[in-house]
Amino acid sequence: MKITANAALEEPDCPGDAASYAPDSPCFGKAAGRPRAADKEARQQALLHTAAQLFLEKGYSKVSLEMIAREAHVAVRTIYVKFGGKAGLLNAVISTGRAHFFAGMIDMEADPRPFREVMEDFALRFLELVTAPSFASLHRMVVAEARTTPELAETFYKAGPLRTREELMRFFSRPDIRVQLRPEIPLETLAVHMITCIMGDTMVRMLFPADHPPSIDELRARATLGLDLFFRAVLR
Repeated sequence: MKITANAALEEPDCPGDAASYAPDSPCFGKAAGRPRAADKEARQQALLHTAAQLFLEKGYSKVSLEMIAREAHVAVRTIYVKFGGKAGLLNAVISTGRAHFFAGMIDMEADPRPFREVMEDFALRFLELVTAPSFASLHRMVVAEARTTPELAETFYKAGPLRTREELMRFFSRPDIRVQLRPEIPLETLAVHMITCIMGDTMVRMLFPADHPPSIDELRARATLGLDLFFRAVLR
């Protein structure tokens, strides 16, 4: 591919389209909007897909922006302009994958459904996310490289666990929800306890490759049990 001085502002070609990627990919997404917008979205999803595959296959520290750019058929400057660098690209990979699993769920801060119903919806979607093979591989990579590559651990934490914790804290702080909860328990503790109850030993299990991810029925049963423990501990 010929790179011009304005390569960072161009929309370089990428092979494939967003619809061809499996939903399990951490950067799965669908193109939407007018044809030109759809093309741009498909190219960006192709770049995220390529980056995700390289990160998981080779490890974050061993993948360079030049390697990603070459595989995705884009200019390195394009990645810098769109994402600010490798950490920004990883953040986009994680955020896009997370958005896929929570697509269609109403923003919890404005969700009018009963407390338990909102939590049931969230818990099942969350468990689907963290038990997906791609997420398990990402988690193992972060654990393996966190000490030698601090930016990897920090990016993962901010794009995943911290974001989830903050969303739950905002939900629990809603007046109609807070009144149902024990007032002496801090919001952050509520959020952490909620995740702990529904996760159980999932994080430990993710350190070892599984033959197959749990079925939706298994996840639903796990979510139900975890939520029962959570509600018993925190409701007034």
